[in-house]
Amino acid sequence: MKPFILITAGDPLGIGPEIAVKALKSAAVRRACRPFVAGDTAALKRAGWTPSLCPLLPVDARGLDFTKPRPTAAGGEASLKAVLLAAKLLESGFFDALVTAPVSKEAWALAGAPAPAHTDLFRLLEKREPLMLFSRGRVNAALVTEHAPLKDLSSLLTKELVKEKALLFASALKALGLKSPHISLCALNPHSGDGGVIGKEEIKTLLPALRDLKKAGLKIDGPLPSDSAWAAHLAGKSDGLLCLYHDQALAPLKIAPGKGPAVHWTWGLSFIRTSPTHGTAFDIAWKNKADPSGMTAAIIFAAGLASRRKKI
Repeated sequence: MKPFILITAGDPLGIGPEIAVKALKSAAVRRACRPFVAGDTAALKRAGWTPSLCPLLPVDARGLDFTKPRPTAAGGEASLKAVLLAAKLLESGFFDALVTAPVSKEAWALAGAPAPAHTDLFRLLEKREPLMLFSRGRVNAALVTEHAPLKDLSSLLTKELVKEKALLFASALKALGLKSPHISLCALNPHSGDGGVIGKEEIKTLLPALRDLKKAGLKIDGPLPSDSAWAAHLAGKSDGLLCLYHDQALAPLKIAPGKGPAVHWTWGLSFIRTSPTHGTAFDIAWKNKADPSGMTAAIIFAAGLASRRKKI
């Protein structure tokens, strides 16, 4: 039986409705799952949704001006309510996975959202620490910290946080079918701190975390300088990179050789969640220019995870 996938259409003034509808028209998506979409009715109809594509769970906004795509309180409220509805529906067990189109952090702030974005909201709702990951073919990268200022990294990185994220990463890689995944941990400082000359985070935080993880049976090495870690991973010498901050993962990932777009997914929640790796792109919204390949990949990836989970 095909997995039931719930798709939230994102900010109604961004490209979310367009990429959702385009993805729903993909034969590959329809082969992989039975989709449902939650979002603003007017936006989805404007993007080409019809009842023949999939069932619609309406979460409508008021006073949208599609001629002026931008962050608005109305758009933020509608996209937030769609995600909150999705979280409740996932609890029921009817849906097998959630795929989220991009939302605007600015619009959510204007709408008074309790969290700045999806992962933060799910952390709040589920009262658990999830893992943010990105996959593209054989490339897998996960984050210890997410949208954190670089100046705060030293204080945010703790031994316990690194250990928690590493264990979640190993579990996520096993969900992809890797029985005994090999993880490489990236260093924070250039040259892994050069023995403490450039920085002491490797000595005080990362190495103690690695020792504990190895004692627990995890196959993990590091801390490796980012360039060396990425080169080795792209050469197939590790199954995943545990990166310490956002751009340490995303910058190389997006320019790494390989077919197809990267998929963003969240692991450690009570449900499977994936999304494309791009944003709302208000600058091209409602111009029929949005590329749906990231959304299509996210839906198919979610369906694959859900199918594998059902077989366990």
